[in-house]
Amino acid sequence: MEIKSTAQGVSFQVRVAPRASQDRLDGEFQGALKVRLTAPPVDDRANEALRRFLARCLHVAPSAITIVSGARSRTKLVSIAG
Repeated sequence: MEIKSTAQGVSFQVRVAPRASQDRLDGEFQGALKVRLTAPPVDDRANEALRRFLARCLHVAPSAITIVSGARSRTKLVSIAG
């Protein structure tokens, strides 16, 4: 997995598997951090769940996490400010 340093913080790719039995990190998938989420991929619920889950894991505020690209895709580019 490649973590890039940016002017605002860091960014990396995340591969989301929605509708899982529990929220959890699940290793790496083709260079992206794989995250399983219980939320369905409807009405941005999975994106919000991803932001909250990463915020808990990284001990940052959910507002510090931005989905830069891939909002409608399973593979997303996520930016963490700070």
